[in-house]
Amino acid sequence: MATMKSVQTGAVGTVDVIDIERPVPGPKDALLRIRACGICGTDVAFLHMGGVPFGPGGEMISLPLGHEPAGEIVEVGAGVTGLKAGDRVVVNPQGAPSGIIGCGGALGGMREYLLIENAVVGKSVAVIPDSVPFDVAALNEPMAVARHCVNRSEARATDKVVVFGAGPIGLGATIWLKLRGVKHVTVADVMPERLETALAVGADAVIDSSREDVTARLTELHGQGANALGQPRPDTDIYIDAAGVAVVANTALQSAKWGAKLVVVAAHKKPEPIDLGAMLRSEMTIIASQGYPTEIFEVTEEIAEHQELFARLISHRVPFSDVERAFELTLTPGAAEKVVVTFDE
Repeated sequence: MATMKSVQTGAVGTVDVIDIERPVPGPKDALLRIRACGICGTDVAFLHMGGVPFGPGGEMISLPLGHEPAGEIVEVGAGVTGLKAGDRVVVNPQGAPSGIIGCGGALGGMREYLLIENAVVGKSVAVIPDSVPFDVAALNEPMAVARHCVNRSEARATDKVVVFGAGPIGLGATIWLKLRGVKHVTVADVMPERLETALAVGADAVIDSSREDVTARLTELHGQGANALGQPRPDTDIYIDAAGVAVVANTALQSAKWGAKLVVVAAHKKPEPIDLGAMLRSEMTIIASQGYPTEIFEVTEEIAEHQELFARLISHRVPFSDVERAFELTLTPGAAEKVVVTFDE
C-alpha cells in the first residue's frame, strides 16, 4: 500500500504530519500531485481552535488543512475528459463532493497527493500554462476571494477607493482594482513594509494609519465631498475592509460622503460596536463579500498574464519537509505576509 504525508490540525497551535494511504482515483476522479499550497488566515484560525467543533457534543476534531493547492495531474479515471497526466492545474476547494477542501471537508490540500473527486475542468479544476510557477498558481483561491470583493464593490474607472489592510486579500483587491482601470486606489495599513508592497503592486497612494489621520489624508488624496447633512467628508467612493477590525468599519462610517460604499471582505472575529448613526448621515451602503461564487477560475488567466505582479504577494516559500515552520511563521504576528509551502520535484 502506497502512503503519503498529510497535514492536519494537532493540539492547539500545532499541526500534525501523518502518513495516510495514497488515494486511487475512480473512473470519474483524477489524482493531483501537489506542488504548492498556500497558508491562509482561516488555517490559522483552525490552529488556534485545535481543529473544528464537529465531534459529538461539539468537541474538537482534527481537520485536514490546505485549501490553496496547485499541482500536476498524475492519473485520471477512464471517465474524465479534458484532463491528462502532466496537466498543471489549480483547484476549486468548494467543488469537492466530500466538502470544502481544507475547510471542514474530508480532504485537505496540504498533502503530497490530492484526490480530485468527480474531476470536471471548469468546475473542480482549471488547467494553467506551464509558464506559471506553482507558488504563484497557489494564489488562485485567495485572489478569487479578492476578485469577488472587487466585483461586489462594482467599482468604476472614475471611482476613488481606499483599501484597509495590506495583507494578501487587500493587496489582491488593489491589483484587481487597478487592472479594472479604477482611477485612484489608496491602501491603509499600520505596517510600513506592507505599504511598500502596496505601492509595488500598483497602489496610487498609501496611508500609515498608525500615525496619520486617515480622514484628513483621504481628503488630501481624493478631494472633498459631503455627507447627507452637507458636512465635509473625503470624496472617497468605496471603502474596502480587508483588515477585520472595528476601527476600520467605524472610520469608514464616520468618514463617508453621501452615497459611499463599504465592502467588508475581512473576517471580524468577534462582535464589536459600530456607529450605525454615522451610516444614516451618509446613506452608506454596506456590502458583505464572502468567498467566490463565480470567480474561482475567472481569475486564473489573468494571474498567469500578470504573474510577476502577483508573485510580489508571497513573502515566504517554505519546503514541505519543513511544513511545521511554515505554520509557525503564520502563527507569529508580523513574521510573514503570505506563506506558500512548496513540494520538491
